[in-house]
Amino acid sequence: MRLFLLPISTRQSLIYCQRLNHQLSEQVTLLDKAATRGANLWLKWEKKESGWQKKVTSYGNKLFQRLPHAEWGLKSIPPLSARRKRDEIEGKEEVRVEYPEAFIESPEVHDALQTLGSKEKQKFHTKWFWGSIVGMPISAPVALIPVVPNLPFFYLCFRAWSHWRARSGSKHLEFLLDNRIVKLSPSDILRTAYMEAAMDMSIEELDKEVDNIRSGSSGKSVSDKKEERMLLSKSSGQLFAEYLDVPELAVEVERAVWQVEKALKTQQELKEEKAELGAATRNQSEPDRQPRRD
Repeated sequence: MRLFLLPISTRQSLIYCQRLNHQLSEQVTLLDKAATRGANLWLKWEKKESGWQKKVTSYGNKLFQRLPHAEWGLKSIPPLSARRKRDEIEGKEEVRVEYPEAFIESPEVHDALQTLGSKEKQKFHTKWFWGSIVGMPISAPVALIPVVPNLPFFYLCFRAWSHWRARSGSKHLEFLLDNRIVKLSPSDILRTAYMEAAMDMSIEELDKEVDNIRSGSSGKSVSDKKEERMLLSKSSGQLFAEYLDVPELAVEVERAVWQVEKALKTQQELKEEKAELGAATRNQSEPDRQPRRD
């Protein structure tokens, strides 16, 4: 099993799991079977030229785009079965994390993995798993509407499965860290991919960024001391998919980049509004401070 930890910005990273030796004999849960059937139906609807199925998938894909990239990443990590646990402990299956060392250091990689495999993360997905389950009966009356399927119910089913898989991925990651099974592996391929993805930056800016990251003290990145900045763009998704020969990684990178860019833009707008408000407040207070003339 191979994990990729890809820095999207100087402070946020995407995790994705590629299963090298997929075990067909592993037991498939009912939730997985239902999810597979739902995915096939969704693809069938997407191929429609028009109609309500096409509209549903169009709006649905926009909604899925907003689901946290960390959740999608954790879902890519397979649940920890008894057989997989035994194979990983006995060393029959190697688990390594590949990352671009020039853009994120090993202590940061370990911290990111611990955050994703934390009890807090598992509690979060457990909470919303049960929230989705509770919401299913509430959406049941929608089934009384003729012709139109009960979309709220199916969406809650998807969210319940999604949170369950994310929680399972987090628990698997916690197991790997607790038993020190994970092997950190700096990747020259990822380093080259990041360099190519950063071609829109000037050479001087790129060299300065790499030097700053490497010069961080106590294993902390310079990202803790300076403003967060994007390292990838939406077009980087296809680039990484080709470099790593993982086609499904393209959409994961594109989604993560879109979310981080949107969050940074919102933060910048709030910062500008705060600065404008502060300037207006100072301008209003200045006349009050001037001495009165009799």
